Amino acid sequence: MPALLALPALLCFVALVCVALSFTSVGPTEVGLVNKRVGFRKLTSDDPLARRGEAGYQAELLMPGLRFKLWPIYTVRHFPWVQVPAGEIGVVISQVGEPLPIGAKSARYRHEFANFSDVGVFLDHGGQKGVQRPVLPPGTLVPIHPTAFLVITAEQVYGIPVSPDLAMFGSQLSPANFGLEAAQLRVTTVTPQGDRDVVGIVTALEGEPLTSGDIASRLGGFADVAAMETDEANDAELAEVLLGHKNGLHNNYQDFQSFMEAGGRIGLQHDPLQYGAYLLNPFLVQVELVPMLVVRQGQVAVIKSFVGLPTLDTSGAEFKFGAIVRPGHRGIWEEPLRTGKYPLNPRCYSAEIVPTSILTLNWASAVSQAHNLDAMLSPIEGKSREGFVFRIDLQVQIHVPDTKAPKVISMVGTMQNLVNEVLQSAVGNHFRNTLQALEAVQFIETRQEVQQAAYRAISGYLAGYEVETRGVYIQDVIFPTELVHVLTKREIAKQEKATFEEEQRAQLARVDVEKARGTADMQGQLAQSQVSIEINRNQSDARAAQARGEASFVEITAQADATRVVALGRAEATKVEAMGRAEAARVEALGQAEAGRTEAVGLAEATATRAHGLATAEGFEAQRAAVGEVATALVAIAQAIADGQVKVMPEVLVTGGGSSLDALAGQLVRHLQPAASTPAAVEGGSPVIAAAA
Repeated sequence: MPALLALPALLCFVALVCVALSFTSVGPTEVGLVNKRVGFRKLTSDDPLARRGEAGYQAELLMPGLRFKLWPIYTVRHFPWVQVPAGEIGVVISQVGEPLPIGAKSARYRHEFANFSDVGVFLDHGGQKGVQRPVLPPGTLVPIHPTAFLVITAEQVYGIPVSPDLAMFGSQLSPANFGLEAAQLRVTTVTPQGDRDVVGIVTALEGEPLTSGDIASRLGGFADVAAMETDEANDAELAEVLLGHKNGLHNNYQDFQSFMEAGGRIGLQHDPLQYGAYLLNPFLVQVELVPMLVVRQGQVAVIKSFVGLPTLDTSGAEFKFGAIVRPGHRGIWEEPLRTGKYPLNPRCYSAEIVPTSILTLNWASAVSQAHNLDAMLSPIEGKSREGFVFRIDLQVQIHVPDTKAPKVISMVGTMQNLVNEVLQSAVGNHFRNTLQALEAVQFIETRQEVQQAAYRAISGYLAGYEVETRGVYIQDVIFPTELVHVLTKREIAKQEKATFEEEQRAQLARVDVEKARGTADMQGQLAQSQVSIEINRNQSDARAAQARGEASFVEITAQADATRVVALGRAEATKVEAMGRAEAARVEALGQAEAGRTEAVGLAEATATRAHGLATAEGFEAQRAAVGEVATALVAIAQAIADGQVKVMPEVLVTGGGSSLDALAGQLVRHLQPAASTPAAVEGGSPVIAAAA
């Protein structure tokens, strides 16, 4: 009997225990996952959820509140609602649904799926297994079935993994188990990096393959550019379209389903992301932050396009340095971009910044602060004719016109190449050749001429590259030590000379100071003398003025008298001249007559004298031959005394040892000596006396 009573009591107790265990309280931010232990049906699909009473995890969740599920047929596990913290995203991976098509990496999304909180709707509308294209935004708090979906956030993974590879990690499951980093599960932000402006370059990890020959995907390709060219749009309008984007068609890659439906292709995307925050699925989209193209004042950007329509060269047949094209074609754009900021994809377009202001390049140890183009330039070294090694610090100023910038870049590639490859060789070789042809001192003395010649040579050379030369300046010349020593000594000598001249001027100044001091000491007397001088000067000026007046009167009167005298003189002169000519003619006639008479008389007298002389000479000759020379002389003396030409008694009587006749002869010779010395005495005198002498 007691045994029969104990059995119902036991059954009641068991029933009470089952009822007690069948009630479960689901918290306000929890869901209850029901697991049916006993079932008469089997799962007919590969899904882990039971939707028609099969044993296993049930598709229907227990919502917050006190819920009843008969134990032990059902067990309930509590799971928290999926909560996505601020600044993070939740990536949803479905473990139920249809399998993905071959080649697909993510599941197609339908708007009916909403936020994946209703598994039934997801499965009824063809939900697929795998990564879901949308992500849960920050702040999401939603009851998601923990078996149907895994939700990955930066800090934890929600749900029960079905795969044995993941189930083994249990509660330690993390984003790393899915190949993700925590940073990839945060909101993607495109913001300035320090003082740099950036854009986000997008790479899509799913989509149709790119068209052959393309390196980036642009929705619709470049058909819009071709249509604009047909409508004769200008280059600026074409560039504006290419610099824009079509991100509005897919909400900046956040609606990846729309991206796929709009024809998005896998790989590099043409349109970048600009400033903002984006909810991007890290399994489908990768973003790389790169610097934005910034073109400052005084610059242009020459664009080299790697994408677009086929190359259509517009430079002409004479240009042989590459293709210049309109925007939208592959090649170098003929229209550069001017001052501004451009969200240009550097993977699709390469921009070469070309300074259009005057660019200063230094061949020196120091580089320009405005740019770094001359970082590889160094002072020019060369040898003079004598072998002296010079180092020259040089500065060259060039200018690239903005309209010529595309051709310049097409010829040289980059501005750095223009400096390092073109200018470096042209400038260096010119100065080396110039130095080699000059002596060291000649280079120093003709530095200005060398600089001007360099300007002409470099200008002509760069003109072939469409570059203007604005100046060539020799900044400094580093001379050899031995030459510097000689020049220094020469300069010291010049400075010493200048010092001596300064000392001389100082002494002269000192003399002036002493003179000024003496003048100051005598200032009273100087003032008095200056007043006296002024008075005398005024009186002198008065007398001078009076004298000038009188002189003017006398001058005028004298000029009148002179005029009259000149006239009279001219008349008298004319008269005298006429009388003179008459008298001269008369005198000339008389002279001629007298000359004829005198000539006749002279000839007669000369003939007589000659005859007398010859007779006398013959007489003396005969006498000498008769009586001798002494007797003949005595006779001649006696004859002269008789004619009264000789004094008998001399004024001085000289006596000697000889005879008185010798004394008398000496006295006679002394008196006759002067007369005999003249021609007249010889011819007109007595030949006897001349012979005696």
